[in-house]
Amino acid sequence: MILSVEHLSFSYDNTPLLCDLSLTVSKGEIVCLLGPNGSGKTTLLDCVLGFRRDFSGSITVDSRDVRTFSRPELAQRIAYVPQLHTPTFPYTVREAVLMGRAAHTGLFGAPGKEDEALCDAAIRRVGIEALSNRAYTSLSGGELKLVLLARALAQQTALIVLDEPTASLDFKNELLFLDTLASLAKEEGIGVLMATHALQHPFQLEGRGLPVQAVMLSRGETARCGAPGELLTPQTMLDVYGVNAAVVETADLHGNTVKTIAVLSGTASQETI
Repeated sequence: MILSVEHLSFSYDNTPLLCDLSLTVSKGEIVCLLGPNGSGKTTLLDCVLGFRRDFSGSITVDSRDVRTFSRPELAQRIAYVPQLHTPTFPYTVREAVLMGRAAHTGLFGAPGKEDEALCDAAIRRVGIEALSNRAYTSLSGGELKLVLLARALAQQTALIVLDEPTASLDFKNELLFLDTLASLAKEEGIGVLMATHALQHPFQLEGRGLPVQAVMLSRGETARCGAPGELLTPQTMLDVYGVNAAVVETADLHGNTVKTIAVLSGTASQETI
């Protein structure tokens, strides 16, 4: 087990946000955090990443309390792909990916041959060799997200944490990103903790032959956890989002059964918007 969260609670100004939350992430497993805006997804990630330490309960990485790690120590164990990132200096893509090695070399340490090799391997693994010499500031949103994933991969961590990684991506780039992420989990054994608003993501990832868990957050309530098919039911979507929806099955081009979410009649209530 890479990450263990046990009985985690967190409040803003005495207002409960996360309540008695428990989850784990194992090698090669993807855990999808779901829930409406303001339900605590990013706050949970901030606690896991050590940005917030004023929580109750426990979070352990490699069986060690996350609050006992220094920033560099934690960066050697958890890589982070943020939701928003705006490049401000025209580093090349290769230079940007190489920055992922700073967790091991230190901010002012010069990368060595091994660091260079790991950087190049991450670029190849994500499939962005053609972008290597492009200015980091000239990339499209989809290209930038793949660069950030390559940088995270170059950190050589057992766990990657992502906050809304497919936000603003077009349909093709969203699928490409999910395919790449699934491949990393399946073939490299990397654990993934991902916050997403797309309820179909757990089904899409599960359909790629991966162990996937879904965690549904709702402000101030105990989270619901389970396999996608167990958690993402019409009743759950009505309870949490106030939306009448159904899980439907269809077949892909190869005849495999795939599941997705279909909205039936818009919102049943305006209270959750």
